[in-house]
Amino acid sequence: MKAITHATYGPPAVLRLEEVAQPVPGGGEVLIRVHAAAVDPGVWHLMAGMPYLVRAMGFGLRAPKVRIRGMDVAGRVEAVGPDVTRFRPGDEVYGTCDGSFAEYACAKEDSLAPKPGNLGFEQAAAVPISACTALQAVRDVGRLRAGQTVLVIGAAGGVGTFAVQLAKAFGAHVTGVCSTAKADLVRSIGADEVIDYTRHDPTDGTRRYDLVLDTAGNRPLARLRRALTTRGTLVIVGGEGGGRWIGGNDRQLRALLLSPFVGQRLRGLAAMHQHHSDLQLLAELIETGSVTPVIDRTYPLADVPDAVRYLMEGHARGKIVVRV
Repeated sequence: MKAITHATYGPPAVLRLEEVAQPVPGGGEVLIRVHAAAVDPGVWHLMAGMPYLVRAMGFGLRAPKVRIRGMDVAGRVEAVGPDVTRFRPGDEVYGTCDGSFAEYACAKEDSLAPKPGNLGFEQAAAVPISACTALQAVRDVGRLRAGQTVLVIGAAGGVGTFAVQLAKAFGAHVTGVCSTAKADLVRSIGADEVIDYTRHDPTDGTRRYDLVLDTAGNRPLARLRRALTTRGTLVIVGGEGGGRWIGGNDRQLRALLLSPFVGQRLRGLAAMHQHHSDLQLLAELIETGSVTPVIDRTYPLADVPDAVRYLMEGHARGKIVVRV
């Protein structure tokens, strides 16, 4: 089968389209004929091996342990391994796995759910990681309640577009932060208000919110706190920039250390498991029209390096999808 692989860490140029052996599903695993995958910041970090914390977490100190990249997946079940009870060959599924930039990939049964019936494979592949992250940030870590006010920084990004829609679905008043060029998009997905950060500073303290979601930003912790009510909650989702060792995760660590000493709840959200129950809930919200994936561009499998480069430029609106 064809797959995007890399034997060393580095820039997108290390990615190669190669012929590799088709995987065989083990216990509790499903073999998927991949129809679409998606690109997210996790793909870049695992490709580059940066920050070095990524390597220390078990992904390979000197070289990647898993050579095939890609995590978001949508496709049809080709075969099932022992002990699989939820799926059978022919089922259309979506979820996450290791190595989705390939014609076939194996995924754990509990990391998949039936594909939303009103989405094609390319749309479905845009959902799992970013939407599950947004769901966990809004519902689990942010503890959002109906009637609260929410500020989503990075509202036009992969996680941000889902966070805006989920917060609205949960009954919040949502303000999205983005650039001038993306303001119409953020309004179109349901934001009650939009702040253009090139003209106004959303953290200048003139407005305060019950929940602030900072999606892969780099604003200092002190400035983010100025946008919170006295008992508000800050959730830092990911984080770019920073040093070579822990990258942008330093803000999450400082938030965790400071939180016990202030009235505000300061939290970080790292990569979490995309469980089938969350994927099923998202499918229901998608099928009722409460949530719709936003796709910026679609690339063929052979052009994954170009897709990753585009992601790294930081201009994407919503998700970048790979057609297999």
